Amino acid sequence: MAESQDKSYGHSAFGFEDLNVYKAARQFRRRMYQVAKLLPGDERFALAQQMRRAAISLTNNLAEGYGRYTWQDRTHFCRQARGSLMELVDDMGICHEEGYIAEAEVELVREQAAQVLQLMNGYIGYLQKGLRDKG
Repeated sequence: MAESQDKSYGHSAFGFEDLNVYKAARQFRRRMYQVAKLLPGDERFALAQQMRRAAISLTNNLAEGYGRYTWQDRTHFCRQARGSLMELVDDMGICHEEGYIAEAEVELVREQAAQVLQLMNGYIGYLQKGLRDKG
């Protein structure tokens, strides 16, 4: 996605919007919405809707976790977000198997998902370190 289309919030009063993992997840969410629009009409209320819900869950859980007080809660919501990311990777496999999306597009999405996963795992590691340091 072009950088000019990424309307960053700048420094946010909410904090989570400044996280690199959130920014990457937000871009991935937008991409999933684009993919969902490519699906045939008979998937509008099935797979496309499921993909949009999982994409929303990805960023919502990062935001909700950021707003939690304890390291345990923050980590829990990040793990929920990671589960939503994995769900979307699986959905892309379904899209390819059903002939809705070309293999090249699936591979690009998987690469972007891997980047989000790497950031997410790093953030979870950071949160876990904070938990160990506090304990």
